[in-house]
Amino acid sequence: MITWGISANSHDGAVAVFDDDEILFASHTERFSGIKNDPHLNHRIKNYAMQWGYPQEIIWYEDPMLKSLRQLRAGQGYRFQENDVERYLQSYNILSPVTKMEHHHSHAAAGYYTSGFDDAIVVVIDSIGEFETYTVWHGTGDNLVKVYSQSYPHSIGLWYSAMTQRIGLKPNEEEYILMGMAAYGDPHKYADEIYSTFIDKDKKFVDKFTKSKINKVRMRHNLHRGCSWWMPLERAFDYTDEPTQWAYDVAAGTQFVYEKIFADIIKNVAQDGFSNNLVLMGGCALNCKANTIAPASFDNVWIMPNPGDAGSAIGAVLAHKGKHIKWPGPYLGYDIEREYKHDKIIETLQTEKIVGIANGKAEYGPRAFGNRSLLADPRDPNIKERVNRIKQRQEFRPFAPAILAEYADIYFDGPSGPYMQYTPTCKKPNEYPGIIHADGTSRVQTVTREDNPNFRALLEEWYKVTGCPMLLNTSLNIKGKPMVNDELDATEFQKMYGVKVC
Repeated sequence: MITWGISANSHDGAVAVFDDDEILFASHTERFSGIKNDPHLNHRIKNYAMQWGYPQEIIWYEDPMLKSLRQLRAGQGYRFQENDVERYLQSYNILSPVTKMEHHHSHAAAGYYTSGFDDAIVVVIDSIGEFETYTVWHGTGDNLVKVYSQSYPHSIGLWYSAMTQRIGLKPNEEEYILMGMAAYGDPHKYADEIYSTFIDKDKKFVDKFTKSKINKVRMRHNLHRGCSWWMPLERAFDYTDEPTQWAYDVAAGTQFVYEKIFADIIKNVAQDGFSNNLVLMGGCALNCKANTIAPASFDNVWIMPNPGDAGSAIGAVLAHKGKHIKWPGPYLGYDIEREYKHDKIIETLQTEKIVGIANGKAEYGPRAFGNRSLLADPRDPNIKERVNRIKQRQEFRPFAPAILAEYADIYFDGPSGPYMQYTPTCKKPNEYPGIIHADGTSRVQTVTREDNPNFRALLEEWYKVTGCPMLLNTSLNIKGKPMVNDELDATEFQKMYGVKVC
């Protein structure tokens, strides 16, 4: 039975195709439209998905009626016609029966049912889903039960997005840039003021099932419309100039406060002893700097590599099915079927120091893991400047290393994994300046044969030739554009930016 999971009509649209319990395809809609963070479906992704047959059912990632009620409460008017899923899908000539799941249930299911855990605590933190902003779930076998829910307007994610907007970045899109900017600021300069202005005193919620104590995180203000009123005399930066030191310091204070809140949440859910396994989901699970805190409290941590709303195209279907599936990995998108020319890639890296990869199935999620990547030699002290110039992005932005998995602990101190979800400290920063952030950390991707055989073989060959077990790995795109998706995109990228794409 062909089932489509869809997340759309809000932000970060995505489509997933299932044949019974097998994921056949999943992709962000932006990859097919060319519009960064495209919230909507388009006929190109629909037609690509149709190669597996017309969907017999659609599973939608949220409840449009509850969403409309929350919007009404928030003073946005009654917008059910805009949120009407059937009407929306009909505009794309999709007429299949539709089942609607709730937003946080879709997040939690995407994480738990792909984790491989038979039991876990699941923490979902995002800006808002219908009314919910932060939920905790207990998973046992195929049972997934919500044990705590925090509702709008008390939202950690909305607060972080408001601070993102306040310093001059785009909310719901560029929170990761604020995270990167934090390394250039003084985390203590504004942290106390930020905390006292926005965060109310934490209170405890007692889970009636396990009697465990879960942190409530209460906000002093409704931040749905931002916080431009905070420190009004300080001007936000924009892309025509460099960030001010004030912006760096606010970013650092914001990240510091978020990590404090996150650490308290992790400590509290770990203390109940329900499970040694943790699943993190929701848009806030993309905060890899904070995620690094979690493994100290749990034996195992799983973060599905697309934990935000786009990942709920898969999550909605799994919430509906209510059972575990075999996680196939993140390579679920458009398939460029061509030979992987390891020798040609190595030769280009040695001569040009930079090469693009557009080969195999595209990654499902916001990060590139070797199939839609821009690779470079991390030993070159000038490589960050060169890659940033190609990608047309700010100089303060960091780059990630992809490393042969067995070498990760030799070169980095702290947790790491296959999906760039943590930021361990590099032990040899002077040898690899291309992948070191201002705070000495790196967002590490470990690579095994199981993860990606072609990319693994490339790293092995690179190591044999150079003695370097890693490459700088960033997404094959420029600022404000989605990652390269198909053969035409790859050809145009090579032509426009002068980078060989293999």
